[in-house]
Amino acid sequence: MSSNKTEFPDGYEFPLHIFHEGTSANAFDFLGAHKGTQKGKKGVFFRVWAPHAKSVSIVGDFNKWDRNKNPLKLLPDGTVWEIFLENVDTFFLYKYSIETAHQSIVMKADPFGTHMETRPGTATKYFDIDGYKWEDKAWYDKKAKTNVYKSPMNIYEVHLGSWRTYENGEPFSYVKFAEEMVPYLKDMNYTHIELMPLAEYPYDGSWGYQIIGYYAPTSRYGTPFDFMKMIDIFHKNGIGVILDWVPAHFPKDGAGLFEFDGDCCYEYTDPLKKEHASWGTRVFDFGKPEVQSFLISNAVYWIEKFHVDGLRVDAVASMLYLDYDRRDGEWRPNKDGGRENYEAVEFLRKLNTIVFGRNPDVLMIAEESTAWPLVTKPADIGGLGFNFKWNMGWMNDCLDYMRLDPIYRANNHNKLTFSFFYCFSENYILPISHDEVVHGKASLWNKMSGAFEIDKFSTLKTFFAYMMAHPGKKLNFMGNEFAQRIEWNYKQGLDWQLLDMPIHKQIQDFSRDLNKFYLDNPPLWQHDDDWNGFSWICHDDYLQSVIAFRRIDDLGNEIIIVCNFVPVKRENYRIGVPYEGYWEQILSTDDVKYGGTGTVNNKKCKTENFSMHGYEQSITLDIPPLSAMFFKHIPPKKRKTSDSAAKTAAGKKKAPAKTSAKTKTASEAKPAAKRKTAGKAENKTPAKNKK
Repeated sequence: MSSNKTEFPDGYEFPLHIFHEGTSANAFDFLGAHKGTQKGKKGVFFRVWAPHAKSVSIVGDFNKWDRNKNPLKLLPDGTVWEIFLENVDTFFLYKYSIETAHQSIVMKADPFGTHMETRPGTATKYFDIDGYKWEDKAWYDKKAKTNVYKSPMNIYEVHLGSWRTYENGEPFSYVKFAEEMVPYLKDMNYTHIELMPLAEYPYDGSWGYQIIGYYAPTSRYGTPFDFMKMIDIFHKNGIGVILDWVPAHFPKDGAGLFEFDGDCCYEYTDPLKKEHASWGTRVFDFGKPEVQSFLISNAVYWIEKFHVDGLRVDAVASMLYLDYDRRDGEWRPNKDGGRENYEAVEFLRKLNTIVFGRNPDVLMIAEESTAWPLVTKPADIGGLGFNFKWNMGWMNDCLDYMRLDPIYRANNHNKLTFSFFYCFSENYILPISHDEVVHGKASLWNKMSGAFEIDKFSTLKTFFAYMMAHPGKKLNFMGNEFAQRIEWNYKQGLDWQLLDMPIHKQIQDFSRDLNKFYLDNPPLWQHDDDWNGFSWICHDDYLQSVIAFRRIDDLGNEIIIVCNFVPVKRENYRIGVPYEGYWEQILSTDDVKYGGTGTVNNKKCKTENFSMHGYEQSITLDIPPLSAMFFKHIPPKKRKTSDSAAKTAAGKKKAPAKTSAKTKTASEAKPAAKRKTAGKAENKTPAKNKK
């Protein structure tokens, strides 16, 4: 409460009532362990929220774990306990011994502790995180001038402990990891790294998704300062850092938040809301103000204290729906009889409003797997307030399609094209994440169908190219870029020895070049969130499993992408194009240097005055089997003639029949059976195309 007169560092006084109102963004400045003075003596204040406790003591090696020696006093608010100790050094080990209302004693780590023992230990260690000297100002200056929506974003998702390891299997430290990872990210042309959760967790097999120390970077890889140095290294090399964050649930480990003071403190008390049975975890009580302050402050903490550039918010769907992973009778409808968790909705809106209010250039990314509306729209207009969302629908449809034997792909063509109905409804990231390469789902390479290995590699390259051309930012999990053959195993490093095999090295080379091609071409990222950057050419040739479309930037520059998803070469395939002149092939998955056949090189294709796909001009191509190709426009050369004739022949980009990308796409995005605007030319496919 505001009446609390405890001394604070530098005379600072924390408005505890804001914590109880659920709007605190920096509760970590008061709760936890903090340097201060009391009666002229220097020491550390320890404070913990335990509203149901009968008594609280601090215990550790310093007092032989005797709860009778150092009891905490209850502050005037009646829920927060405090003690001041002198002679507290870095790595001072402690827990809170809490006497519950049920005559039992529980031993808990500090929920706001900044450092913890390395597993299997679960005690908190005192660590003052405010002493680190940051060196990433140039990064912040650059980020402040960057419009993330109009910029490329190519994310490499990583599990820190299993990307690479020492020869004995031991993982790298935070600093060693950054020193090894930075040159790889730069060489491979990634813009961001996304780290699977690194808040302290006791069980390796949870991959960090079952947390007991929300404010403590895991000690597996070093100290909080080591974590900060890792971020610094990335930033000084121009790489953004996204951290997986888990506000949906927490484990039932004895030292964690589970029934923290003997009763449901951080979790719901309602038995039909408080548990995710299949995960073995408890659900945060999103309606409790103190829990809101705990989580909002935690998000701000990682962004402001540790300089992460964004949070990927895990399992948002599990927060939004009361019946998530629950059978009939295992959940209680909301006050209107529905399945929506209104408390979680309001919490997410409050979270994003506060985070963006303090850090407008941060990334708040929702892993939301349903069709919940307005996820990336502002909270004040009814949205959830995130600025990006994983496109799980695109991911599921595409991987289902790639698994199919090509003979069945014609009847599943909509799995390639359906995402274009909604791909501009949110700010999307296209994710091929760790979740897709574990638990018997097979590695990404093994998801690709093919009677022969070469077909699987060709399909993988084609999928990568299609993904890079599709609207939306990009995310790929480690190992996918060189076709890791086995599922990801958190216990061991990736199979880097595969790069001794030419085909795997060629896949990695292709990934590198494709990433660079993406970065160098604004049409592929400048309009990820609206129709102005996309237009179909051909989406309904399901019989041949071919698609073709345009990506366009603000200056009118554009790239045409043509994909063939079956192992049959398409010769003299005609597509309409918007401008006369030449269309030059600038990248192909079938290039010999990437393990392709190299039998097709369209070089420069001259347009013909043959109407096709709604355009007055068209070109004919040879399309390799299982391939994707990218083309750019080369205007016709000016002729030396009269001024008026010169203007005609100058190759000014001749407006296509449909004069704007938005108008064209809105009509052509309709299913083939319903299309009436494409005209006869759209369906007038020359006989030589029908193979």
